[in-house]
Amino acid sequence: MHVDVRNAGDVIIVDLSGRLIAGSGDVLLREVMNELVASGWKKVLLNLSEVNSIDSAGVGELVASIKMAERFGTMVKTLRIGDRVRHVLQISKILPRLDVYEDEGEAVKAFTKAPAKKLSTEG
Repeated sequence: MHVDVRNAGDVIIVDLSGRLIAGSGDVLLREVMNELVASGWKKVLLNLSEVNSIDSAGVGELVASIKMAERFGTMVKTLRIGDRVRHVLQISKILPRLDVYEDEGEAVKAFTKAPAKKLSTEG
């Protein structure tokens, strides 16, 4: 897994590419999200367009990272989830709980609009 971080104003965009799987991608995602939250970023956009596979550890870390960020007042949205990853997130019933956008500009603007969905494992 490879991660690039850039910003658009007060929104930090995390471009993820590769495999979000146990032992590498999940650890990297956790480290990046922990660092962003510790640095005080309050608006994080996870670009998943180049993530080509995800396993249960990746799903678990995605959920855990978003929930951790929310506990510290950071809004997290997702961008361009590819078909393979979308399928896994649908099967695991996580997809409906994510704030997903297809256009980066719209996603960035959405941070200033309505409050983000809260990722909950209830229901």
